[in-house]
Amino acid sequence: MNDKYATLRLKNQICFPLYAVSNMITRKYKPLLDKIDLTYTQYIVMMVLWEEKQVNEKFLCEALCLKSNTVTPLLKKLEEKGYITKDKNKDDERNLIITLTKVGEDLKDNALCVPECMAKEVNLTAEEAALLYKILYKMLDAEKE
Repeated sequence: MNDKYATLRLKNQICFPLYAVSNMITRKYKPLLDKIDLTYTQYIVMMVLWEEKQVNEKFLCEALCLKSNTVTPLLKKLEEKGYITKDKNKDDERNLIITLTKVGEDLKDNALCVPECMAKEVNLTAEEAALLYKILYKMLDAEKE
């Protein structure tokens, strides 16, 4: 029997399991990140800064696939916690330079257990995780083109 509405069934959508898994993963991060007083979005900002040490706001937004109006309050909170400093770019005052502080750098040691704990939570083999990573980044990269 041909069902013209089959494409509207939830179980036939690729978007729903992506959405549900994203929510599940974020929930699993919460108790780990609570221990270091970060939200998930603050954590991903910190990961960029732990790697780069200093970035401009545009770079950060692009790296995280987030808009400036989402990143701005995150940066404010991280600055209040003493993890970053924000300075205006001398060449372009609209563009902020975000710099990791010593306190922010020191937080990195407390976050070391987070990736390992999360790897145990997702219930995937190393091969499955590598394949999923490849597929997800293929989708993200296609969106950027």
